[in-house]
Amino acid sequence: MAAASIGSNLNFVPTTGQTFAVFVGLLLCHTIICSLNPTIIARLQTLFTIINILLCLAILIGVPAATPDDFVNHAKYAFGNVTNLSGWSPGYVFVLSFLSPLWTIGAFDSTVHISEEATNASIDIPFAIILAATSSVLIGWGLNVALAFCMGNDTANIVDSPIGQPMATILFKSFGQKGTLAVWAFVVVVHPRTHSPIYCVWFAAFMSLLLRLLAFAGASVIGAVFSLVVAGQYVAYSIPISARFLGGNKIKPGPFSLGMFSLPVAILAVTFMIFITIVFLFPANPNPTAADMNYTLVVLGGVIFFAIVYFYIPKYGGKYWFNGPISTIGNFQTEQISNSYNKDDREESSSENEKLDN
Repeated sequence: MAAASIGSNLNFVPTTGQTFAVFVGLLLCHTIICSLNPTIIARLQTLFTIINILLCLAILIGVPAATPDDFVNHAKYAFGNVTNLSGWSPGYVFVLSFLSPLWTIGAFDSTVHISEEATNASIDIPFAIILAATSSVLIGWGLNVALAFCMGNDTANIVDSPIGQPMATILFKSFGQKGTLAVWAFVVVVHPRTHSPIYCVWFAAFMSLLLRLLAFAGASVIGAVFSLVVAGQYVAYSIPISARFLGGNKIKPGPFSLGMFSLPVAILAVTFMIFITIVFLFPANPNPTAADMNYTLVVLGGVIFFAIVYFYIPKYGGKYWFNGPISTIGNFQTEQISNSYNKDDREESSSENEKLDN
């Protein structure tokens, strides 16, 4: 939408309905891609990885090279200037500024979702999670430094630009000036032809579509959904990490383990996530109205409430049927070993019979 606004010399101002239509189109693209055969998705992952790397290089190299001298900042401004437009104290604003980077490096478990394609998942996937988070932090820091040097010093103008997107505004100034759950059983069925969970993918897309309808309720309501991306993930991550040490059951470490550092890392991680979650429940300014109130707590509380209710529903609730994760790999391996032993026994018996016949 920012590109359309720039292309029309800022005469085009997207409505909520138009923005929603673009979202629906992107959602359909994602859903169709996720419905494809896993072999096709694996090839697309390589393409998307290359595209992301090229985009990062475009910002790290292209933006500084194309930015006019009028918008180039000195190091003192890029690393030392603080512009507070919220009304909160500088200390709180500093913490509140974590929302964007934490939203960017969220979904730490995304690497796990492609673990089925890994040959040594028990070791490679943990290292991949660490590498993904670390590289995101380093590359993200570099991108922010490049933008800080090339954004100019009129922060208020960038935020209030008719383009509507601060990032697009900075890029336009740089390049434009020179012209350069256990629901229904069918949801989790793997389609026999594509070998992908098509029903689950489209169900998730439908739920995302319903959630995005909150955009018509106002910017503050849909803003709660965006804040919930971080707060909801951190609540979801904190629960299993805490249960790991508070549950009372000993867990046998796998091939990859933090060893003696497991508990300190868990305490630090959970403490940070609880703190950030509380911070993100506050509104953007200290004197909010009903229109700009932060409704993240309402959405998050509603999800937790219905999850608890669903868990205790007689007969259908998880309390009455959930017994913990069920290992299918172990049974498969046991069956393979059993079949192997039976095959060896048959071959040995056949060999003995041949000797007796001779």
